[in-house]
Amino acid sequence: MYRKDMRISGTAPLVDIPPSMRRSATADALDDLLRRGYRYALSLSQDPAHSEELLQEACLRISRRGGPWHAGYLFKTIRNLLVDTRRAVARRPAEPLTDEGPRAPTPHEPDYGADEIAGALAQLRPEDREMLFLAAVESYTTAEIADLTGRPRGTILSALHRAKKKLRELLDDDQGKDL
Repeated sequence: MYRKDMRISGTAPLVDIPPSMRRSATADALDDLLRRGYRYALSLSQDPAHSEELLQEACLRISRRGGPWHAGYLFKTIRNLLVDTRRAVARRPAEPLTDEGPRAPTPHEPDYGADEIAGALAQLRPEDREMLFLAAVESYTTAEIADLTGRPRGTILSALHRAKKKLRELLDDDQGKDL
């Protein structure tokens, strides 16, 4: 029994599906968008669980803002969320909880006291102390230090290297005196 609306080459279905069981084109498009969003999140994070969290949070943000449900907007939201989470983790590094006390320094990691470090820093030139402070404590890049001090970046790189080397030498000399 052949009916005219049951064409194989057309878009009409071969089987009559009741309206209550039909999916709308919007639902199919949304499923496709979510699959693409998950694949994108997985390509960025390499972790399936984290990818699901990123996708869910991105969907929440988009729906709260009433934003457009298209791939470009979803991908940008996922990427921004990933950057936000990585920055948050970088700001507060996790330390494992152990029942042990403070760990002993390794041979490659001498145990300098605050007084030793302060004494060694006092022996450096003020410009070197400033650069070390900006780089180590304030976490400025060499380009940012160059902007702040008005010196070329190359000069900052070489001066910072010399200041670190001098500080290391001063601290190693102090360690040798204690032995």
